[in-house]
Amino acid sequence: MKSHVLTVSCQSTRGIVAAITGYLAEKGCYISDSSQFDDLETGLFFMRLTFLSQEGVSEEEIKSGFAPVAKKYAMTWRFNDSDERMKVLLMV
Repeated sequence: MKSHVLTVSCQSTRGIVAAITGYLAEKGCYISDSSQFDDLETGLFFMRLTFLSQEGVSEEEIKSGFAPVAKKYAMTWRFNDSDERMKVLLMV
């Protein structure tokens, strides 16, 4: 099974976590890691989930089906393959 990472940011409101996790469960995904942060000063919500597609649903199908969920909350979102190395720049 391939592991994927979903990162999300949007304005804080009720129901965001339920919408995201409910969608992934509906697609047969297992969430192996989840972290979230609500910035009270800016009113922004941030979430990062690592999940596995256990029922053979393709990455493209998961992405395309997520678009209506993201639109409802005006999310900025991104799916990544967890095996894909992220480019990082450290400055001191």
